[in-house]
Amino acid sequence: MKGNLSRKLVTYFLVVIVLSLTSVGVFTYTRSSEELDRQSSRHMSQIVNNAMYQTDLYLQNYERSMSSLLSNQDVKQFVDMPRIEGYEYYSFYSSIRDYGMKPIFIRNPEVASIYIISNNENAIFGFNGSGPDQTLSPPEITDRLAFLKERTKDNGQLSPLISSIQTERKNSYITLARKIRGLASPNFNGVLAFEVQSKELSTLWGGIDLGEDGYFFIIDESGEIVYHPQWERIGSVLEADMMSQINKSDAQMFEKREGNEKRMFVSRKSAYSGWTLVVSMPLDELKKPIASIRTTTIIVGLITLVAAIWLSQRFGMSIARPIRVLKNGMRQTEKGNWMTIPVSHPEPKDEIDELTFSYNLMVKRLSELVKQVYEAELQNRETQLERQKAEFQSLQMQINPHFLYNTLETIACYAALKDSDEISEIVKSMAYMLRYSVQTNLEEITVANELKHVLTYMIILRHRIDHEFEIEAAVPPKYLLHKMVRLTLQPLVENVFQHAFPDGVEDHHYIRIDAGVEDDIFWVSVEDNGVGIPESKLAELNEKLSTYRLTDEMDKNEKITSGIGIMNVHRRIQMVFGEKYGLRIESVEGEGTKMFMDMPVSNSK
Repeated sequence: MKGNLSRKLVTYFLVVIVLSLTSVGVFTYTRSSEELDRQSSRHMSQIVNNAMYQTDLYLQNYERSMSSLLSNQDVKQFVDMPRIEGYEYYSFYSSIRDYGMKPIFIRNPEVASIYIISNNENAIFGFNGSGPDQTLSPPEITDRLAFLKERTKDNGQLSPLISSIQTERKNSYITLARKIRGLASPNFNGVLAFEVQSKELSTLWGGIDLGEDGYFFIIDESGEIVYHPQWERIGSVLEADMMSQINKSDAQMFEKREGNEKRMFVSRKSAYSGWTLVVSMPLDELKKPIASIRTTTIIVGLITLVAAIWLSQRFGMSIARPIRVLKNGMRQTEKGNWMTIPVSHPEPKDEIDELTFSYNLMVKRLSELVKQVYEAELQNRETQLERQKAEFQSLQMQINPHFLYNTLETIACYAALKDSDEISEIVKSMAYMLRYSVQTNLEEITVANELKHVLTYMIILRHRIDHEFEIEAAVPPKYLLHKMVRLTLQPLVENVFQHAFPDGVEDHHYIRIDAGVEDDIFWVSVEDNGVGIPESKLAELNEKLSTYRLTDEMDKNEKITSGIGIMNVHRRIQMVFGEKYGLRIESVEGEGTKMFMDMPVSNSK
């Protein structure tokens, strides 16, 4: 038994430890590999972007140098001239060479040559050196003009080309050419070209660190290699499969085998020059940190596993015997019986005994508490239900009885003074209001029912105040069938007559009933233009509404006025729909009051 228990504990610990080490190691290695891959991708992308940015700046610098020639009047006139020779040609040549080309050679010593060829095949060649300038034969000028016109952009932008007017140095020079205009026409009438040594490009990227075996190269839009660390490859066309990968992966990474080595490539095409710069690094060099992490993870995992095995064996041996004692004492609970565990000692002697005594005490207390909670919950539910029912019925009966008394007095006066139809009208209205009011259930009725009750109330009120007064019912028809609590609208209207018009109803007074939906809240409002509520009194009233209390918690010496009608309405709305809803009041002293009943819109039909 001892050996079995110890082996189980050791086995369980080993399973947990191996799973933990494996999951942590795999997770750490995976996340680290992914993060290093992302960092490598960002690093290579930054290299490509920075190199391409420097290249574009490099080309833009020469484009600015060209601007001085483009604005030269002699250049523009020379481009427009028909075929010229002799002194006239020498005049243009001297002026353009001395005042246009030489300053550029001074500012940019890396420029090897500058030449201008018009569409009329007038050509001026300038070379950066102490020797005499060379020239081309008429057939060579014709061929060069055709070549440049075909390879340069029609919008006049700079076009980098792998070419040279001297065939023996074709692959070691880059031609920067663009079409130019003369004075007589807005159309392009010639070509201006700079020739720069290809090795000048390598100075731009001297500070870029690509590791021991990393390199980059540049190709133009036709796939011809503009720059490559292997100079013999400049001017050659890139392989078709590599070109296909580059075209599909602009600013993205892709892998490709190069000889016996697998390499990672990142490409980026310049919108300015049309060149594509490609950075290449060995995949093994990029993955070297990941391999180091993998080796470290394995070594640390093995060391941790050996230490864990030794500790688990010691731990298993230390608790096997006490656990066996506790197991024998809990055999009855294994049968599914919820009962205390028998103990052999009246007092605990060690930790296992203390655990057993604590467990027995816990079972006993839990059994008692569960029984008490169940009985208390059952009793509380019954008490709460009865209390709410009684409270609602009590609230329903809190309608101010003075209105009924005054109405009966009015009926008595009419009956004593004269035989009139008003008595019949008042009695019928009174009967309807009594039938409507005495229903004390939680029934929800429609806005239309409440409006009808208010109109019935106004029939009786007009006889009481002996004044014609019409309430403006502005409720949109689409809200008439929305649900609201019974007998909540009439108390608010009655409150207006009692408090908003203290000096009596005048012709300019009005009461307006409206309804709407805002932020999933259905509201019904009663608005008047009476005396309003003082700011302090309004704050006190809103405080009472927000505390969800009835007047039974008011000061015992405080006189209960008709304001109870407002609290009554607020309380009954909350009892039917919940504490989120109820009554809210807006008022400006001297201008009027507007009371809102907020209810859930979901109860509408």
